[in-house]
Amino acid sequence: MKRFFNPILATLAVIIGLTVFFDAAQYPVFSQQAVPTLTGRVVDLANMINAGDEADLTARLEAHEKVTSNQIAVLTISSLQGEALEDYSLRVARSWALGQKDANNGVLFLVAKNDRKMRIEVGYGLEGTLTDAISSFIIRQTVTPLFKQGLFNGGIVAATGQIIDVLESDEAGLEDWRQRSRKTSSGRDPEWPVYTFVALWLMIMFGGLLTNILVRVFGREIKPGHYRWLGMDAGPNAPRSKRSGSSSGGGGWSGGSSGGFSGGGGSFGGGGSSGGW
Repeated sequence: MKRFFNPILATLAVIIGLTVFFDAAQYPVFSQQAVPTLTGRVVDLANMINAGDEADLTARLEAHEKVTSNQIAVLTISSLQGEALEDYSLRVARSWALGQKDANNGVLFLVAKNDRKMRIEVGYGLEGTLTDAISSFIIRQTVTPLFKQGLFNGGIVAATGQIIDVLESDEAGLEDWRQRSRKTSSGRDPEWPVYTFVALWLMIMFGGLLTNILVRVFGREIKPGHYRWLGMDAGPNAPRSKRSGSSSGGGGWSGGSSGGFSGGGGSFGGGGSSGGW
């Protein structure tokens, strides 16, 4: 019983402390870099892919979309500029609205070169196929070894090819991917039913409060008393209809495009995996 309640008490103490601190003190608001324009299926801002492979990769992704309706995009940037990888990746995926609105079948493969970080962001509709474990397997077993050798072009091409392979696999092929990812996964998830229950309970009881705090800490100040982060607003001067707690769905975002490719209105919830080299 003691082991069960300790995580709850500790989390409550953190929540109360954060609430008191942020309401009583002035604090800086972290700036966010702008989401790049969606100019095509491959947006290589860090110049990590040669022109020939970029053209081939774009053709493969286009062919995959025609067969499956899945939308996969590759983005390389030089730096995250201090922003958390997962936050930035989710912002881009939602802004670009990859995937079809009724299927949420988008995938973003993001590489931040100078930060030596990468992430596979998976839309709601594909989380059961391109699972977190499989995404992690692709990053750890394929991309990381190549990136450590400086083979950025090869790593990106190989990883994207494996993402396509997973999404086009039949049940037998998909089970093979699951088995491979299980064999190479390390550690275990201790007492996951207890942690799941605690997490759900905390989300129900304090989700709105935590979201309000996060928007104020990581969001951009629109005007005094009005902060915005990931499409959510917080602060005493924020519009009531847009305050945190009523987040906008991915389908309401639009991805700009000047290359004949645009997102279909797909939604993302943070599924996927991150890694580094």
